[in-house]
Amino acid sequence: MRKFGLIGYPLGHSFSPSYFAKKFEKLGIDDCTYSSFELEELGNLKELIRQENISGLNVTIPYKQEVFKCLDWIEYNAVHIGAVNTIKVIDGKLLGYNTDYLGFLNSIAAHLNLNDKALVFGTGGSSKAIVYALQQLNIENTLVSSSNTKVLNYNQLKNKDVEDHRLLINTTPLGMYPKTEDCVDIPYEAISQNHICYDLVYNPQETKFLQLAQALGASTFSGKKMLENQADLSWNIWNA
Repeated sequence: MRKFGLIGYPLGHSFSPSYFAKKFEKLGIDDCTYSSFELEELGNLKELIRQENISGLNVTIPYKQEVFKCLDWIEYNAVHIGAVNTIKVIDGKLLGYNTDYLGFLNSIAAHLNLNDKALVFGTGGSSKAIVYALQQLNIENTLVSSSNTKVLNYNQLKNKDVEDHRLLINTTPLGMYPKTEDCVDIPYEAISQNHICYDLVYNPQETKFLQLAQALGASTFSGKKMLENQADLSWNIWNA
């Protein structure tokens, strides 16, 4: 039996175990399991992998950057992004990859124009993958954060900033279950039917951020498709 799973903290919101359970059933795979491993810290990761005989892991908040210290090798894209969301275990060695950026890119590329610009809310591991994907598409982007003093602060965000950036992307956990009434603090009145609003949060599929944007006529995308894309890419890596 091959074991796969997800590490992060907390994991009550996670969609991955049910997604892989359905995937295994659909493909007729009966020799694989996928479980959640909620870790308050990463110190015992290698011991967990050894004890459970784990073949591969997905990595979520808050460990996509911190997990670097546990890895024996990291692929090119993950190094440049600065975040890992997929681990493959070979002979006890931990190999790190990033499938988030391709999962996002594949879900949005067809809807973008060459002259589009993006506001990216958040500066964590997921944000780094989104910025990398936007760079591959030559989409100019600006980061917005409440804590990172090196980028634009929410308090500095004006209507014109929103009007000038057609693509608005939430990479923060704001709005994630169970705190579904939370959302990024931006001038929503500046959103129009010309905007595309993308939320990496997938539980719920329609966050407060997307509800407000949709009410103003914007096109909206939840993180569900990105999740499915990155999960399938992780599966390909584990079986390569």
